[in-house]
Amino acid sequence: MKKKILAALALAALGGAATAAPTGGDWLVRVRALHLDPANKDSTGVGLAIDSKTFPELDISYFFTPNWAAELVLTYPQKQDVSASGTRIGSLKHLPPTLSLQYHFLPGAAVQPYLGAGINYTRFSSVDLPAPFSIEKNSVGLAVGAGVDVPLGDRLVLNVDVKKVQIRTDVSAAGVKAGTFKVDPVLFGVGLGWRF
Repeated sequence: MKKKILAALALAALGGAATAAPTGGDWLVRVRALHLDPANKDSTGVGLAIDSKTFPELDISYFFTPNWAAELVLTYPQKQDVSASGTRIGSLKHLPPTLSLQYHFLPGAAVQPYLGAGINYTRFSSVDLPAPFSIEKNSVGLAVGAGVDVPLGDRLVLNVDVKKVQIRTDVSAAGVKAGTFKVDPVLFGVGLGWRF
C-alpha cells in the first residue's frame, strides 16, 4: 500500500513538473532566420511571381497566462524581384508585421508546442514595375501558425515555427484592375528566444 502511495505521489510530482509555469517572466523575445516561400497565385494572366527569400526576423511575445500569449513578428522592408512568366520585370519592397494570439499546450515541459492565429498587415513600397502596371500598396490578411519552443536553460529557448500568411494585392494596368496577385507565403522560421 505504501509503495502504491509513493508511486502515485511520484506521478503527481512528474505531472506537476510537466505543467509548471515557465521560468523567466512574461516576455519572450526571439531572433529567427525566416524563409519566405510564396504561393505566387496570379489572376492577371501574365504569371506574376516574387522570389523566395531568407532573412532575419524579430518577434516579441507577451504571456497573459502560462498558456495564452500574443506574438508580434517584426522585420525590416524586404526587397523582392518580381517576374512575369519567369522573366524578371522589376522589384518591390514589403514590410509584413504580423500579430497573433497563441495557445501554448505544455508550458514548463521539455517540449512546448503552440498554435496561433492572427492578422497580417503588409505595406508595399519602392515598387518598380514597367508601365502600365501598378499595385495596391496595402494588404491585410489572416495568419495561422504552429511551432515549438524547446527550453535550453532557465531563460533560453530553441524555436521552430511555421506560418501561412495571406498577402495579396490588386494589380492595375493603366488604372484599370487587371487581377489579383496572391503572394500568400509559407514562412519557415528557426531561432533562439530569451524569456524575461
